[in-house]
Amino acid sequence: MEKKPSWTGPKKPTTPRPAADVAKKKGDKESKDQHAINDRIRAKEVRLVGDNVEQGVYSLAEALRIADEMDLDLIEISPNAVPPVCRVLDYQKFLYQQRKRLKEQKAKSTKVVVKEIRFGPQTDDHDYNFKLKHAQGFLKEGAKVKAYVFFKGRSILFKEQGEVLLLRFANDLEEFGKVEQMPVLEGKRMTIMLTPKKK
Repeated sequence: MEKKPSWTGPKKPTTPRPAADVAKKKGDKESKDQHAINDRIRAKEVRLVGDNVEQGVYSLAEALRIADEMDLDLIEISPNAVPPVCRVLDYQKFLYQQRKRLKEQKAKSTKVVVKEIRFGPQTDDHDYNFKLKHAQGFLKEGAKVKAYVFFKGRSILFKEQGEVLLLRFANDLEEFGKVEQMPVLEGKRMTIMLTPKKK
């Protein structure tokens, strides 16, 4: 096998990495912090808010002195306000509260799960009841149920049968869920959407 000749053309100039990148690599604390605190606050005046201080507009030096006297941090919580809004708090406690609040918000915004159930236009009673039990379980768990009848080839002639089947299905699930979308024919599928009833 022939050895490829090594490149002898002009070398690519190597530029030093920008200082900002170097700082970030080192894990510069300032790049991690979401809020400016104490000496990092750049405004001349700040508006102090909170339970432990007399609210109002102070010079930065005065606000820092108040925070220092209380052995706490001055935290800029609203940098775009004029003047910026600051609180006098323990910074670690403040971060903990922020994380806790985010966790609670995440827990509240639960994901909507959609479970699909497929029927044929001439589904027998045994199969129907089996799928009905599954749907009841899904709705009890808080998932939405998307039931559809799939029409193969000439079975599209039975689309009325499919609609009757889906309406019967919705009716049988009345105590567990309500109809979000009535039967709709899309191509070879007729779909109905059920959403769980709030407990």
